[in-house]
Amino acid sequence: MGLFGKKEKGTASCCCKCSCSSQEMAQAVASKATAGVKVLGSGCAKCNALEEAVRAALVELNMDTTIEHVTDFAQIAGYGVMTTPALVVDGKVVSYGKVLKKEEAKSLIQKVRAQK
Repeated sequence: MGLFGKKEKGTASCCCKCSCSSQEMAQAVASKATAGVKVLGSGCAKCNALEEAVRAALVELNMDTTIEHVTDFAQIAGYGVMTTPALVVDGKVVSYGKVLKKEEAKSLIQKVRAQK
């Protein structure tokens, strides 16, 4: 039956315990190291609302930063995020699981950028 057999040595699990390939895992790790602002989510209405709030916050802060919208689940899981939408500023997850208002996003961006 094989229910209690040994695990095959060739299978490696990723950070989200799914069957991501080693190449997908490497891409997820590499994307975390880049600076910038990222919205993590599937592209639903909540994710798009977060992106708009972040865009408005960046305009008020006079920051010319592009916003990357990450929809690939392997990359999202690489950040340790299991609830979207999420906001990542300079590689650090600052919010997940809720749509931020413009002022909340502005405050989080300023806080992360001030730590540099």
